[in-house]
Amino acid sequence: MLLPFYNCATTIAATLRSITAQTLSTWELIAVDDGSSDRSAEIVARFAAGDRRIRLFLRPHYGVTASANFAAEAAQSSLLARIDGDDLMHPQRLALQMEFLRHHPDIVLVGSRVQLFPEQRVGQGSHEYLRWQNSLLSSEEIARNIYVELPVANPSTTFRRAIFLQLGGFREGPFPEDYDFQLRLCQQGLKMAKLPQTLLFWRDSAQRLTHCDPRYSRAAFTALRAHYLQHEPLIRQQRPLAIWGAGRKSRKRAAHLLSKGIVHAVWIDIDPRKIGNLVDGKEVVAPTWLVMPQQIRQRPFILIYVTNHGAKEEISTQLESWGYKAGHDYLAVG
Repeated sequence: MLLPFYNCATTIAATLRSITAQTLSTWELIAVDDGSSDRSAEIVARFAAGDRRIRLFLRPHYGVTASANFAAEAAQSSLLARIDGDDLMHPQRLALQMEFLRHHPDIVLVGSRVQLFPEQRVGQGSHEYLRWQNSLLSSEEIARNIYVELPVANPSTTFRRAIFLQLGGFREGPFPEDYDFQLRLCQQGLKMAKLPQTLLFWRDSAQRLTHCDPRYSRAAFTALRAHYLQHEPLIRQQRPLAIWGAGRKSRKRAAHLLSKGIVHAVWIDIDPRKIGNLVDGKEVVAPTWLVMPQQIRQRPFILIYVTNHGAKEEISTQLESWGYKAGHDYLAVG
């Protein structure tokens, strides 16, 4: 297990208790203190003194990415599980994920459903994100939704060390390192999956990096998606590209991709005030344009940039009714 931690004195003891309570007894924990200024390392050292499976490393404050990579290099197991210093593991997490990977050699990373806590801190947006993420279980569902958001919660994952190191581990940069890693796996054609059990309890707090670090901002996610989308084979086909969503917010996100030389044929929108207009030199058309005779002969590829609540599901249902297939004829983008 890889446990990079920084100033987690109020939570890390509970995390460690959830690790030592695992039904699988044959594990090692690589705990890397990332230059904490509180008692975090002291607490881990106390646990390590009573359990030889826990190895503690003290390092300067290089950040979570460097510390996680250091832990992976120090690990001796062929399978690596991630956990953060403020989260909790279900007692069967390691046993179930290790067993799954043993029986599915084609899967390189497996996660689980997760539950956010404490409940009073969890807002409606987080509930909706978790509902979406927990709905993605199969490799196909995860791959089809990889450009929407992070499909597998990083602290819930167990993955193959050899593949992780072969791909260079987590990359350092102005972007979320966990999402970048999962995007790289998908672009390499490597499969991820998720167990249906809730095996991680994900603590929400004001100190979570996703709330306070610019690498996990909405802008950082948008820029990272565009970086990988420009190399997406489905977009590089000799098919017209249609972008669904001609509103200001959708166009702003799509601009990241279009600035990389990707050319689209039309904008698609349901707003009658937009239909027929030119936006950045491209016509805005109604969804029925997709089933006009000339489009049926040369079916366009569609990127859905609309993010209104429930809109992606409605658009997908409409496209499927017209014979368009997710992951072949269209992709949703966050």
